Order: sequence, then structure tokens, then C-alpha cells
Amino acid sequence: MVGNSADDSAIMDLLDKQIVHGLVVDARIPFARLGAILGVSEQTVARRYRSLRQRGIIHVSGQVNMTPLGQARWLLRIRTTPSRAVALAESLARVPDLSWVSLLSTGFEVTCVGRPRSIERRDELLLRMVPNAGQVQNMNIYEVMRVFPFAEEWPRYGRLLSAEQLRELGPPQPSRREPDGPDAPVTLSREDEAMLALLARDGRAPYAQIAAVTGWSANRAARRMHELTAAGVLYFDLDFALERMGFQTRGMLWLRVRPAHLEAVGIAISRHQEVAFVAATTGVANMIVSVECVDIAHLYRYVTESLGALEGIEDIEVTLALRVFKQQQTLLTSKRIAVGR
Repeated sequence: MVGNSADDSAIMDLLDKQIVHGLVVDARIPFARLGAILGVSEQTVARRYRSLRQRGIIHVSGQVNMTPLGQARWLLRIRTTPSRAVALAESLARVPDLSWVSLLSTGFEVTCVGRPRSIERRDELLLRMVPNAGQVQNMNIYEVMRVFPFAEEWPRYGRLLSAEQLRELGPPQPSRREPDGPDAPVTLSREDEAMLALLARDGRAPYAQIAAVTGWSANRAARRMHELTAAGVLYFDLDFALERMGFQTRGMLWLRVRPAHLEAVGIAISRHQEVAFVAATTGVANMIVSVECVDIAHLYRYVTESLGALEGIEDIEVTLALRVFKQQQTLLTSKRIAVGR
């Protein structure tokens, strides 16, 4: 069970966390509907959401799923000289199709996630741009084979709502994870790209604003958004300023799991409360896990007790994210999301 840090309640109170859970279930839920479920006014929900966003605690963004576009997701682990690690991470954080840029606790390794939109961009990114970046000494590339879904997405605040409130919210919308897409690749129009670029900056952008950048009517914008979401091309994600929420330790775990146990271990790990991401990958480690813990003692208990109890894990390398420079679409400054990014 994840605990709370001493200043957690000062950053987010019960209503804030309930609102966050509503956004995790449906990132674009109308504030009037969410307020009715939580027993507060639409204005109260809107004010709380604006405060959380302006304080750099949360950010909602629309994401493009690579699978329906015929592309893959890649995890990069880059070794550089210690004196160049921060500069490299800052440089990679500015690349649009790179996300989750972190400096590992080794001090000279940078990890990031690549989402190139084409084969040409993939080759440019993985074969030329990153390898040729300042003093890159070595790079391991992992292709994501399977992302294991969660019954409830992190930070798992559902326990703070009543059973009736959870029923009223309904099942989670396609969000937080790249869903399976259609068999045939989807072609995006120029107007689609304009809408997706706007949603990447603000996942709750009003339909009227989308209409303004696409030249569509608001109704057509809403219809097209629904089509892309239903096709698995568009999904919504939330970035969090984790340290301000009471989670001081972010672990990146690199597992080697026996092939016959890979599916069972992935499913089991997806049920652990600390886990924010778990995927089966190609490469030296065939499973990569991101965990959010209150402190290093919490991480130790998780590794020894939760992971230690699972059959099939042959080896675990534990690394810490010493500093996170970029999440999905947002840069982090002074332990907070850079507002307006």
C-alpha cells in the first residue's frame, strides 16, 4: 500500500485526488458531470483543475498510438560521459518524438521513449540523431512488444470514491496506455495532425478551439476525435509532478524473465499498486517496469516482497531516475510540470 508523505495533503486534498481519478477514467469528462458525481459544483471542479494545472501538478495531453500508424514504441538506454549526461538529457527532452527522458542514478545513463511517426523518422532518430549526439558512448534499444494493461491506472485513487461514484463514472475510456489498433494502418489528414498537435498541448482543449485550428465545425471536430479514439489512434494521458504528490523515488527495473513465465509475470506486476508502467520488450532485459515509491525503503520492500514472490524472474537490475527532464509531453522544472508546455 502506497503511503503519503508529510506534505502530500498540503499539495492535494481529498477532492483534488477524486478529481484526478475522474480525469484518469475519462480525461475529457465534462466538469459538470464530474461535479455531480462528486457532490460539488461545476465551478468548484473547474477551479480545482485550473489550480492543479497552474501549480504544475498535473497535465492532460492527447497522445498518438503508433500501432495503428504501423510504427512501434522504442525504449532507449544511452550511456554517455558523466560531464555530458545532463546536457544530453536536456537536448533529448526538446525532441518532439521522444518522451520520458530521465537521468539514471548511475549519473551517466539517460533513458527515453521514442515514438517515431514513420520509418524514415525512426531511422533518423535511432541510427543517426541519438547515436551522434554529444559523446554518446553506447546505446541499448528495446522495442516494446506488449504493454500490460492495468485494472486501474496509477495513481489508483479509486479507493477514495464510493462504489456508487465509481459506477457513475463508468469504465475507463481509452487512456493512459497505447491501446491495440485496427489491422490496417490509419492515414491522418493535415486537419487530423492539427487537432492532434493541439491536443498534445492541452488534452482538454474545447471543440471550438479544435475547430478553429482545423477549419472544421465543432460538431465535426467532436465526431473526428471520437473516430480516432475508437480506432485506437488517439488516447489521453496524464502527467504528474510526482515528488509534489509525495512520491520521492522513481525506480526503473530491468527484468530478465523466463519466456514461459513472461505473460504471467507481466499480468501479476500490472496489479501492483506501485507500478506505473510494465512492458515486455526485446533486448537484454525482456521486461521493463516503472515504479513510483514514497522513499527508498518502500522501493526495497517492493523489490524484495512483491517481485521476490513471483516465479520466473531470473534477474533484476534496479536503477533510480535521478532526475526526470520530460514526461509524455511536458518538461519538468524544479520538480513541477512546466505550465504552458
